[in-house]
Amino acid sequence: MLDKIDLSKSMEKSDYKEWMEKMKIQFGEIQRKCRNLDIPVMILFEGFGASGKGTMINHLIRPLDPRGFRVFTTEKASEEEEMRPYFWRFFTKTPPKGKMHIYDRSWYLGAYKYDDLELDEIIQFERQFTDDGVVIIKFFLAISQQEQKRRLKRLESTPNTKWRVTKDDWKNNKNYKECMEKFDRMLVQTDVPNAPWTVVESTDRRYASCKIMSAVINRLKAAIEQKEKSKCITDLYVDGVTGDFANGVLQGVDMSLTLNHKEYEKKKKNLQNRLSLLHSKMYQDRVPLVLAFEGWDAGGKGGAIKRLTDCMDPRGYHVIPVAAPNDIERAHHYLWRFWEEFPKAGHAAIFDRTWYGRVLVERVEGFAQEDEWKRAYNEINNMEKHIAKSGAVILKFWMHIDKEEQERRFKQRQETPEKQWKITDEDWRNREKWDEYEKAVDEMIVRTSSAHAPWIIVEANSKLYARIKVLETVVDALEKALLQ
Repeated sequence: MLDKIDLSKSMEKSDYKEWMEKMKIQFGEIQRKCRNLDIPVMILFEGFGASGKGTMINHLIRPLDPRGFRVFTTEKASEEEEMRPYFWRFFTKTPPKGKMHIYDRSWYLGAYKYDDLELDEIIQFERQFTDDGVVIIKFFLAISQQEQKRRLKRLESTPNTKWRVTKDDWKNNKNYKECMEKFDRMLVQTDVPNAPWTVVESTDRRYASCKIMSAVINRLKAAIEQKEKSKCITDLYVDGVTGDFANGVLQGVDMSLTLNHKEYEKKKKNLQNRLSLLHSKMYQDRVPLVLAFEGWDAGGKGGAIKRLTDCMDPRGYHVIPVAAPNDIERAHHYLWRFWEEFPKAGHAAIFDRTWYGRVLVERVEGFAQEDEWKRAYNEINNMEKHIAKSGAVILKFWMHIDKEEQERRFKQRQETPEKQWKITDEDWRNREKWDEYEKAVDEMIVRTSSAHAPWIIVEANSKLYARIKVLETVVDALEKALLQ
């Protein structure tokens, strides 16, 4: 790709001014349309060192309302970011609906060194946003070896800019051909229809600036036209297994399992002592822990979480109760609010309800379109795979009770003054859709249980048995991970 680019392209000053005057007016109008249509935009700038990324960003934003965009420089990770999964610092900087985020370097940092599997992970990362309506525009700024050398020398000659030139810049210039081959592979592998690359001949800054603004305007015009026509093109899986042949995970659960109080207290004490030591060891070894709790209403999530946290250092864990998304959360990709809460190395995040709301409540209640919840399985699997790859232990619990036990617990809550706050009319209404939820749970477990993020079905008709099973599962998983 790069070796076929004509880097000598240039533009006369008079032509540049004429082009820019026209495009500035258009760009301002397009920004307002994107805001009114709730179209989020991500613009990435990558390229050779000294190729002018900062200059091009400055030229691009001049016609824009500063209230509608943000610029991020992401080349160096902070200490906090280093302790998180790689994509965390980028996911948390994604734009809400109607806003534009511009990145001076991006998740492609070092991508030219990655293997095909890692590049595929980047493709999936971008795909989840474009499927959700985000416009991703990617620029790679190219200059010749000689031009790069000239610019580096000029930067070094001035005290105010000398600091911008590093030993790596000179090393890369010396190995320009090798770098170009690696960049070329990265560009070819990640040039996909939903997020294509635009290679910018950046020797002449006037030409480069006009090409970039023209490309942004054209991409956003197309997005606006598509949004106004309400077209949505997505790849849906076709589920050919239905009716009597559908997977029935919950039907085979033995709900008679129980535990007497004496045995419960004995096991609980032993497991909590072990978990307390493991939590300390987890912090020392910088192993993050993610525990996700889903289940039927009144299934015992809170009680199980309480028995876990009773023996953990409160400085090293965070319990996240998940409710319906607020206005800010709804303006972002549905996974954004969960990425915000994922733990840094050595800490634990415990979710009471999770990102699986997309394929449960949002599916059954119609809050998500069919194409949205169907593609969520793959998006969630990719997210969990990435978090596990960063070293995290991930466990997902489905707290399972039968319909009769749920009714008994609902009535008990209604009759107990200090527990009445736990029961609402919505809880009773949801029981009417039990069969629909059960179907959604079965499919969720089958499609998203993996070796690195398994689902554990907890037989929870007996609260004592359920709490011990959760404790045992967490302790066993941490002992295995810390031993490795």
